[in-house]
This record gives sequence, structure tokens and C-alpha cells, in this order.
Amino acid sequence: MLLTVNNVTKGFSDETVLKNVSLSVNEGDRIGLLGVNGVGKSTLLNIISGELSPDEGEVSKKKDLVIGYHRQNEALCEENSLREEINSVLAEVFDIRRRLEEITEMMSDCPHGTQRYGELEARYEEYSNRYAALDGFGAQTRINKVINGLGFGNFDLNMKTALLSGGEKIRFSLAKILLKSPELLLLDEPTNHLDFGMLEWLEDYLKNDYKGAAVIVSHDRYFLDSTAKDICEIENTELIRYKGGYSSFLTQKQERIKVLTREYEKQQQEISAMREYVQKNLARSSSSNSVGSRVKALEKLEEKKKPNPAPKDIRFRFDYELEPYKTVLTLNNVGITVGSGENKKQLSSGISLEVGSHEKIAIIGKNGVGKSSLIKAIMRRLPYEGKISFGGNVKAAYFDQELSDLDLNDTVIEAVHRKFPNKTDFEIRSALGALLIEDEAVFKKVRELSGANRAKVQFCIIMFSKANLLILDEPTNHLDYIAKQALDKALSEYRGTLVTVSHDRYFLNSVPDKIIELFPDSVEIYNGNYDYYLAHRKAPAEKLKEPAKDSAAKESYLQSKLNKAAQRKRTARLNELTRQSDALQAEIKELEEKSVSPEAVSDYQLISELLGEIEQKKAELDKIEEEWLELADE
Repeated sequence: MLLTVNNVTKGFSDETVLKNVSLSVNEGDRIGLLGVNGVGKSTLLNIISGELSPDEGEVSKKKDLVIGYHRQNEALCEENSLREEINSVLAEVFDIRRRLEEITEMMSDCPHGTQRYGELEARYEEYSNRYAALDGFGAQTRINKVINGLGFGNFDLNMKTALLSGGEKIRFSLAKILLKSPELLLLDEPTNHLDFGMLEWLEDYLKNDYKGAAVIVSHDRYFLDSTAKDICEIENTELIRYKGGYSSFLTQKQERIKVLTREYEKQQQEISAMREYVQKNLARSSSSNSVGSRVKALEKLEEKKKPNPAPKDIRFRFDYELEPYKTVLTLNNVGITVGSGENKKQLSSGISLEVGSHEKIAIIGKNGVGKSSLIKAIMRRLPYEGKISFGGNVKAAYFDQELSDLDLNDTVIEAVHRKFPNKTDFEIRSALGALLIEDEAVFKKVRELSGANRAKVQFCIIMFSKANLLILDEPTNHLDYIAKQALDKALSEYRGTLVTVSHDRYFLNSVPDKIIELFPDSVEIYNGNYDYYLAHRKAPAEKLKEPAKDSAAKESYLQSKLNKAAQRKRTARLNELTRQSDALQAEIKELEEKSVSPEAVSDYQLISELLGEIEQKKAELDKIEEEWLELADE
């Protein structure tokens, strides 16, 4: 047992957030923590980490438990370089390594069998055991893995963290926590700012490399399905634990509520029948014994708690009135350039695509390739090269992930009225009520709303538009998992055409029937959902364009092949160096363990040989790691 939360209650002002919450975390646990926005997930993490104290109850932790806590807005020291930030996390490992090297050197100069030698020997064993406990032998391999996996392989580690973008800072703070390799990870929305490749890497790392326990707050349903062994949901101040990942949780929760409701209703019927019998027979002496027994039974009865009412359904509904022509949207040789002057950057070129009516298309691609810029260009919100045209009878509606179409000074009802002045207040309030923006909330300023409710206001406007083409940029970003499920369902049932950009892989499995992968100068089309894309995506070598007939194009094509061949060779060498590094570290670890064995301790010649071999292996390891870093920086 690493940690136990026992009957914890926590409130702020007059509101109780958590009530009698209990949770146990064992070695190897992977717990996904779910709940709507503001329900108390981060509060529970803060209580577990010790940053908050409960009002009631207690948290018991294993002695010397090491916890790594990644917050949504984790800070870095902007005066430090990336390397210094890494070193700060692994300071104890590097310090012990230095001490071991110093002791090894002193032992080689100290006569065997002397009191001084024995003291050095004892210190070496003590530090060696601590070094092994910290996984010091695998530290460099871990650094290489984490830094590359989270997209920093080509970064100069001597650069200041102040030069990182906001998203890069959050990613690097996550890298620091993983490098620490604590016994317990607390991760608050760790998938923010990760592209698909990084997400896949993180899932694999948590499943196969990280050996500790983890409690993960995330709205990424696919991520929770992939990594969580249990799901804990906080609802109405209570915490309920379910076995399995997100999809299993949905089924179990539904079944649990059915069972609890059935048991509660059955007991209520029994109680009602017993009370009715008592009332009818209380005055009859002939039945006094049976009446008395029922009264006692009622007094002793432990009445079942009425199940929490199911949260109100969020009802998105998208429909249209005018049927479009067969071809809804055409892109021909489109290029997108952003910025100007020295900051001018071409994101994409030569993009051609045709979208048919009733298709549901998702555009994916690496961060920075220009997905959102492309759909902004489609909506004529960015300049572009080439040709973009809509088909006949097309009426498009656009969801901007930044929600910039809303005037922050409008009230909610004014924001909708501004777009649809002919709608009555009743119609608007009814539509907003279906999205759970009710009562006085409709008179709040847009600036006072949470991101989720601002998104709902935008969706209300889109629903009123009756558009037959929806163009949605990251539509699930601001929503909690309940609202996401409702949006998935509504868009799956929508009969019109959908073009969306999304990083939500659960959404990408549920809604689109076609995946478009965007590259700087081309697209790849996959006729299926996200899992289909994963199963059929093409390796980089298959993405080579056919060479053009003119000599310039041929030369470009050949150069492209050479570059890709060099890249494959570099990747193979990096993999080989990683294997060699792992093997050498294992050998060094084995030799170091032998060097503190009773056999070596009593044999000066043997320990000298072992120490010499350790130094030789370390020298080889240094060369390998130096070559690895040089290749990684190319």
C-alpha cells in the first residue's frame, strides 16, 4: 500500500467539494480520475500531495513515499537551461554517481585490509544501494527516452527555458516529472499540448517503462482507455471506483445505477407494505405479535440510500433544411502562408481535396502543419493560394476553438440574439437549457463563463444556423467527458457533412468515417476511423510522391530518397546505440554489484579488476552517449 485516503471531507466557503471520500493506491495502480469541471479532482490531488489539508479524515502514506505531481500549469525556472532543469530533477542521482567515482578512486589508492579501506567499502556499498534504488544505472537511458518521446530530441539543451513556447514549457515540466521516476505520479491533464506521436509514446511509457503507481486526471477518453486499470469518478461530492478503463467505466456505471435503483425501489416497496400492515392491524389484538415484529423490523432496518439522481442530459442537436449538391467542398492546389516579413512561414502547399455530401471527415497531422489554418482558409478567414470552392446549396457553420466569434461583453442571451435577432427569448432559452445553461446563467456576461459554457453558447448558435456543412476546429477541447459523449452522439446522428480538426482520439473513433492526414505538401486519405488509420497508416517511405517527368523534379525526387535513406540509417544507428547503452549499463550494474559482494570485499585483486572493468565500461558508455546525443541533435 502506497497511500490511503480515509473518509476525507473538504469544502471551500459554504460548499462541500468532497465528502467522506476514501481511496487506496497500491503499487502498480493506474487510476483515472474523472468528474465534471469543478467537481474536486484537482482538490483531491492537492490533498494527496500534501498541498491541501482535509477538513475531516486523513491521508496515510508509506514512509518516505516519493510523489511526482504534474499540474496543468507547472512552472519552470526561466533562468535555467533545459539541461539545468534536467539536472535539478536528477541532482541526487548525479551527486551519488560523483561520490561513487570518488570512493572508487580512493579505494584503488588504499591498501586492502586497512581500517580506512573497510570504511570506504562500507560507504561504497551504502551509496551503491541508494544509487540502484534511484535507478541511477538507467538514468541516461531514461533521459534520452523521455526527452525524445516528448519532442525535445532536436532542442539545444543549453537553451534557456524562457525561450520555450507555453505548450513546450508544459511538456518539458511533464518530462521533468517522468525523469524523476517517483513511486507515485499525480498527473493533472498530462495530455495537453501533446500531438498524436507524443500521446502514443506517453501511453507506451506509462504501460511499459514506468513501474510506479499513477493517479491521472484527464478528459482524454482514449488515453484513459489505454492507460487506466481503474476509473474513479467524483460525482455529487462522492468517489466511486470502477475496474477497467474509460469504456468499461461507462458500461459499469450504467449497470450500477440500474442495480442500485432497482434495490432501492424494491426496499421502498417492502417498507411501504410493512407500514401499511402495521397501520391496518395495530388495533387488532389477534395480530399484535406479528405487528410488533414488523415494527421492530422497521426500526432495525438499514434503509438503502436513494441513488444520486443522474445528471441532466446535455442535448446537442444539429439539423439542416436545404440538401446540398453532391460535391460540398473542393480544394485545388491550396497553399497557406502565415505571418509577414521575417516571420513569414509557409505551412502547406499543393493541398487538393474533394468533400462529398454526408461525409464526415477529420483532419489530423503534426502540430504546426497548419490544420486549423487550413479550415480558417476554407472559411475565408485567412488568405490562401490556389482555389477553394463550395458546392451548390451549401450552408456552412464554423466552430472556432478559440471561441473568438463571441463578444465577451454580451450576455449569453445577447450573444445568441446578435446572430439570430428573429428568435424569441423563449426559443433561445430553451435551446440554451438543452445545453444546461439555465435560469440566471443566461444573463451572465460571456466573459464570466467557463470555457465549457462559452463553447456551448457557440454550439447553440451553430444549432440555430441549420447548416448542412459543419466545420469544427477542436470541438471537444473545452468540454467535460459527459458533454463530449453527448456531442459524439449528436454529430454521429447528424445527416449533413462534417469537416473537423481534432486531437480527441475517442471522438475520432466515434464520429468521422474518413481521416485526412495533412502534410506540408500533400494529404493521405484513410477511409475509416482513427483505429483504422492506426492500422493502415503509411510508413514515411511510402509517402514519397511519384517523380515528375522533368529533370528538376527527378533530381528533387532522388534527393528526397537519399535524405530519407540517410534518416533511416540515422534512426537505425540511434536504435543500435540505445541497445548498446542499455547492455553496457546492465553490465556496469552487474559489475558494481559484484564489487560490493563479500567475495570481492575480501579479495583486493578481484575488486581492483572489477573497478578497472567498471571504468572501462563507463568510458565506452560515455562514447556511445556522446555519439547518441550528436545524432539526436542533427
